[in-house]
Amino acid sequence: MAKIRISNDWWTAPAEGDNGNLILVTGRRDMNNVIETGLYRYRVEITWQYDGDEKGLPIFADSKVMEEVTDALNDSFDHDPVAIMTGIFTGDGQRNWVFYTRSLHIFQRKFNQVMEPFPTLPLAFEAEEDPDWEEYHEMCLCEVADGED
Repeated sequence: MAKIRISNDWWTAPAEGDNGNLILVTGRRDMNNVIETGLYRYRVEITWQYDGDEKGLPIFADSKVMEEVTDALNDSFDHDPVAIMTGIFTGDGQRNWVFYTRSLHIFQRKFNQVMEPFPTLPLAFEAEEDPDWEEYHEMCLCEVADGED
């Protein structure tokens, strides 16, 4: 089986939460070749609830840890693509990382390994089958096309 090419091209766009707070949506582009394999059937969303500033964004110390965690997760899954981070939502008092994975069990094990050097974080997990990547396609609607900004 040929190795799957996973894009490292990301976009970021503003969105609005239910209460009007800013949410920054960051998504990974060009995932069609991965979607077409049918291998990544499970969507996992990891949520970190935080006490944000007056706009609902994380304070600097939290945002620094969030970026370190994001980098560590991407590095790990880039080397062993059992899962692919496809989206990051930040704002309104929470950070959400979204992954598509082949195996929930292996994802959990690798995630725990990556998180070992970090302090214990207040994380919540949700997982569901999403073989057609419906949530990913919905997120991509937030992308601002060139010339729209």
